[in-house]
Amino acid sequence: MELKGCTAIVTGGSGGLGQRICHALARNGVNVVVNYAESEAAAKSVAEALKKLGVRAMAARADVADPAAVARMVEQAQAEFGRVDILVNDAAFNKEVAFADLDGLTLELWNHIMTTNLTGTFNCIKAVAPLMKAQGQGRIINISSGAGIVPRGSSIAYAVSKAGMIHLTKCMAVALAPVVTVNSIAPGFMEGTRMSANWSAAYAATAADRTLLKRTVDKDDVAEQLITFCRSDSVTGQTILMDSGRV
Repeated sequence: MELKGCTAIVTGGSGGLGQRICHALARNGVNVVVNYAESEAAAKSVAEALKKLGVRAMAARADVADPAAVARMVEQAQAEFGRVDILVNDAAFNKEVAFADLDGLTLELWNHIMTTNLTGTFNCIKAVAPLMKAQGQGRIINISSGAGIVPRGSSIAYAVSKAGMIHLTKCMAVALAPVVTVNSIAPGFMEGTRMSANWSAAYAATAADRTLLKRTVDKDDVAEQLITFCRSDSVTGQTILMDSGRV
């Protein structure tokens, strides 16, 4: 798919990885809707920075767990840019709870993580699908996690939510073919993100040593892989693990 002149919605676009994704898209001529739930100032700052790269950009508030709010965001994007070609599902929530601490993983926390990470992804895909089908093209990229592939991560709920995203990727690839491709990226530990901020300092300090490449995952590498998925006309339903050789 030719990217120049396309429009992307990036959920969680003001976060550490989200910002890198927004910039990578803008460098390839894509107009960007920077989604946020609470960080309005940060999202507007990202949007202003993207405009300096020669594209159009706007910040749009929507809690991805709220289908009505998501629908309004998509309507805003269509009204402003006339189309939505790319959806990046990067919005997520986590909280560190040891796997053995089942009492610590309350039902309230479980539901919040599942609703944000998995149901929120579904809400966003469902909202953009009719537009993409009508346009005759679309790219959806879900940001999962290595925790969705192997049983580890900040909590059982987080790991299961990300595993769900991976299977949702496959199911949506079937549902939206042949017009829309749906793929997923599963990063390992990345420094400077909202997700990594929830990890203990001790874990972060030794994260690189647990990988074959002896480095944490580079956010720009993840963003460039996302661009590859957007360009490709031959790949759908796939998840690529980017964890510096941890697994």
